[in-house]
Amino acid sequence: MKAIILKEAGGVENLITTQLPIPTPAADEVLIKLKAISINPVDVKTRAGKGVWGRIKEEQPVILGWDISGEITQTGSAVTNFKPGDEVFGMIGFPQSGRAYAEYVVAKPNELALKPAGISHEDAATSTLAALTAWQAFHNFEHLKAGDRVLIHAASGGVGHFAVQIAKQLGAYVIATSSAANRDFVLSLGADEHIDYKAQPFETATSDIDFVLDTIGGEYIDRSLQVMKKGGTIVSIVSGMNETVTPKATALGINGHNTLVKPSADDMKIIAGYLKSGAVKAHVSQVFPFEQMAQAHSQLESGRTVGKVVLVF
Repeated sequence: MKAIILKEAGGVENLITTQLPIPTPAADEVLIKLKAISINPVDVKTRAGKGVWGRIKEEQPVILGWDISGEITQTGSAVTNFKPGDEVFGMIGFPQSGRAYAEYVVAKPNELALKPAGISHEDAATSTLAALTAWQAFHNFEHLKAGDRVLIHAASGGVGHFAVQIAKQLGAYVIATSSAANRDFVLSLGADEHIDYKAQPFETATSDIDFVLDTIGGEYIDRSLQVMKKGGTIVSIVSGMNETVTPKATALGINGHNTLVKPSADDMKIIAGYLKSGAVKAHVSQVFPFEQMAQAHSQLESGRTVGKVVLVF
């Protein structure tokens, strides 16, 4: 099978296309022929030696990638809930190795959901890590509730554009930040208010926030805390490792959490339901052939991607 390996951390030139044997699923795994994959900032960071590079760098060969959509071609002897021919999608392996930069991958059933029939593989692959991150941020701590005022940073990005839609489905009042160029896109997702972060500090434009989804980190944590109600919740997803949010929030009577997205079949089924009903829609800004992985990384690394980037086989 065709695969893209990373011989060492560094620039996009280190992504090498090669041929590898098709993997064999263990008893509790399925083999999937991929139709589409999506990439995320963590792919770019890991390729450069950050992200989760430290967790996977000893593997031989290193194969990046976690967001998949495709068709099951083989099931292990212990698998009972999927069969060959099933079309599935999910985030696999994260934060360990997912090995999705390949024509075939093995995955655990508890990482997957059936792809809704009316949803393309491109949209399905997009609706994995980013959509799960948004859902888990709103659901795994103090739950986002109907009527809550939620501030979502970088609302036009991968996580952000799903977060706006999911928050609206949960009944929240959504205040979203992005550049002016993406204002109409963000409002089209259902945001109730838009703040152009380049035109004014967001903390001067809003207040009385119940929930903040922080996708940026750093000073954004301190600035976000300024506009929050006591007893509110801020969840920081930046690398899942932003340890400063909890003590800073606690000192102000606010619930602060950092989080790292986890594979979950149950959560994927919720995302599948949203996609099937049309309540949540993936935004794919660019589609690349699998062979143009370096160009896809460069696009994402530019920081100007609206929604998600997808590669197809």
